[in-house]
Amino acid sequence: MEYIEAAKRATDDEGCIFCDLPAEDDDERTKILSRGELAFVILNSFPYNPGHLMVAPFRHVGEFGALEAEELAEVDALVARSIRVLDDEMQPHGYNLGMNLGRVAGAGIPGHVHWHVVPRWNGDTNFMPVVGQTRVLPELLEETGARLRPRFEEAR
Repeated sequence: MEYIEAAKRATDDEGCIFCDLPAEDDDERTKILSRGELAFVILNSFPYNPGHLMVAPFRHVGEFGALEAEELAEVDALVARSIRVLDDEMQPHGYNLGMNLGRVAGAGIPGHVHWHVVPRWNGDTNFMPVVGQTRVLPELLEETGARLRPRFEEAR
C-alpha cells in the first residue's frame, strides 16, 4: 500500500520510473533485464510473485491508443520472450498478463503504459496478504534478476 499511495501522490513533474530508470544506463541496479529499440523488460520492485516483470515502451505515453504499431510489435515480442525465459528458468504453472489503464483501473503509474507478466504456481496464494498485509517471496529481487538476465540474452 505504501507504494500505491506514493504513486497516487506522484506527478509527471516528479519523474517516471519507466523513463528515468532506463536513462540511468545501469541495468543491473535498475533491474532492467532486456532492452529492445523501442521497449524494455524490468523486474517489478514490488512483485506479486517471484519473476513478476513489466514491459514498457521507452517513449513516455499514457494512452494505449497512442502507441505506434512498431512499439506494440516490440512489446509483444518482449512479452513473448519474457514468458519463454520464465518458462525455462522458473517453470510456472501459468501466467497473469495485463495492463491497468488509468488510475481508477489500478495503474500506479498512469502516465506511462506498461504490461505486467506475472508467473503463477498452483498454491502460490496464502493467508499472508490478507491477514498479515504482506507478501512472502522466496527469493530476493537481485537473485531473481541474476537468474533471468542471462536467459534474456540467450532468448534473443
